[in-house]
Amino acid sequence: MVRQIKQKPMNWIERLYIFEAFRGLFTTMKHYLRGFFRYETLPTVPYPEMKPEILPTYRAKHRLMLRPDGTPRCVACFMCAAACPANCIYIEADSSLDGRIEKKPSRFEIDHLVCVFCGLCVEACPVDAIRMDTCDTSYVHRTREDFIANLETLTQWNPNDYSQNDVLSQAAPGGIKNQQALESWKLRVY
Repeated sequence: MVRQIKQKPMNWIERLYIFEAFRGLFTTMKHYLRGFFRYETLPTVPYPEMKPEILPTYRAKHRLMLRPDGTPRCVACFMCAAACPANCIYIEADSSLDGRIEKKPSRFEIDHLVCVFCGLCVEACPVDAIRMDTCDTSYVHRTREDFIANLETLTQWNPNDYSQNDVLSQAAPGGIKNQQALESWKLRVY
């Protein structure tokens, strides 16, 4: 069923359009002066000085989780690269010196210019090695090559930026649970 909206017919003052034009200019000037004299009442955020609150569930830049000894948690299984619809993840595997781990990534790159931030790489990872919870949404670089995040940039994050309830983040070097996680990691024998 089609819904019809009956419009009120215009009177002769509204049909002249000159008064409507002045009414529109008055509205524009009202908003302009409001922003000029009462800036704090505007519904905007002055971005560089004040950043908006971003929830940890927002899919932002990637990070690689670290083991208690500081090595990347990734086991180079290529599941994230296979799940990526944009094919922006490139991994090269190398054998690990640690007997408990078969492979480790010698090269791990994510091209943020190609990435669609769908989160499928996070869902596909069997060891929870990659996350998108950095809340970092600023992508300003001077060259295209700077948009490619490599293994070093993906592992440079501070555990203090994350919740104390996040055990994997706090078990990384610099976290509050690193010492006890490192002791249990050294005792674990396969």
